[in-house]
Amino acid sequence: MVDVLYFAWVRERVGLAKERVETKALTVSALVAELAAREDRYAAAFADVSALRVALDQELSDFDAPLAGVREVAFFPPMTGG
Repeated sequence: MVDVLYFAWVRERVGLAKERVETKALTVSALVAELAAREDRYAAAFADVSALRVALDQELSDFDAPLAGVREVAFFPPMTGG
């Protein structure tokens, strides 16, 4: 089980801020594929992963990162600072 958090427009498309997901995915990309296959709202949220960033246990990561031992996955659009 992993906690999946959605921020900004990702949250708006999925319709949830957080959910607990049972997954057999070995990588973030595989988790994205599982989520996108669930329903149209997930497919819309993950249609363009180049427009997304991911953090594993609050550390920025890549979509090819392994999920072994990860407790929390967060998806969000790129942020700009100022």
